[in-house]
Amino acid sequence: MDIEAIRKEVERLVLQHFHMEAEPAPCKGLVCGTDVVAHLEHSLLNPDTTLEKIQKECAVARKYAVAAVCVAPYYVAAAREVLLGSPVAVGTAIGFPHGCMSQAAKIAELKECMANGATEIDVALNVLAIKSGRLDVAQREIEEIVRLAAGKAKIKAVFEHSVYTAEEKRAVLTMLRGSGVDYVKIQNMLSGHGARVEDVKLAYDILGRNVGIKIDGGIKTLAQAEQLMAAGASRLGLTATAKIAEEARK
Repeated sequence: MDIEAIRKEVERLVLQHFHMEAEPAPCKGLVCGTDVVAHLEHSLLNPDTTLEKIQKECAVARKYAVAAVCVAPYYVAAAREVLLGSPVAVGTAIGFPHGCMSQAAKIAELKECMANGATEIDVALNVLAIKSGRLDVAQREIEEIVRLAAGKAKIKAVFEHSVYTAEEKRAVLTMLRGSGVDYVKIQNMLSGHGARVEDVKLAYDILGRNVGIKIDGGIKTLAQAEQLMAAGASRLGLTATAKIAEEARK
């Protein structure tokens, strides 16, 4: 029984009966201009990123009071030092980029990152298990990570959507809806097209209101950011953070 599907159908019938319009998505039509900045995640994951750049870019994130930075596990402690006392969360990515290591290895990485000060964790799902028809393996892993992070860090499950068939996409998102994750991150590392409104809409249609949506992939302008948030995204991962923040101030 798909409870979310039943809820949506009942909601649709009630709204139809009373000639009402559906309530907008959490950010639909509400987040624009300067409000967008509080939903940005400054991404600092390139493999050539130096400590000096981490310190400089974390200062940028602090200046604009964005939601979070996302750094490699190696730089979590350094980012925490720069951002201490600011509202900017220290985020990181574990099992990056495709989650194809053992569960024990991923959990060890999780624990170390939390101990070093990370309060938001992007967790790469085990793509190989999912593609092999073992969605249950990926589910047990993410549920265990959610359990271990409870009260310590927000968990964002990385959804590398371009590697999945349409059927797999729906199966993975349905699984994540009930997994306890705080966000699903629509990753575009392999998509070749970057962040798209239609990908956010698909995820929101399945996830509903209870799971946040993060998306990345070449977000360069305020208008693009606003469009993605209007579709239902609540976090945007990007490198053009300062550019968009300055654009929002005008």
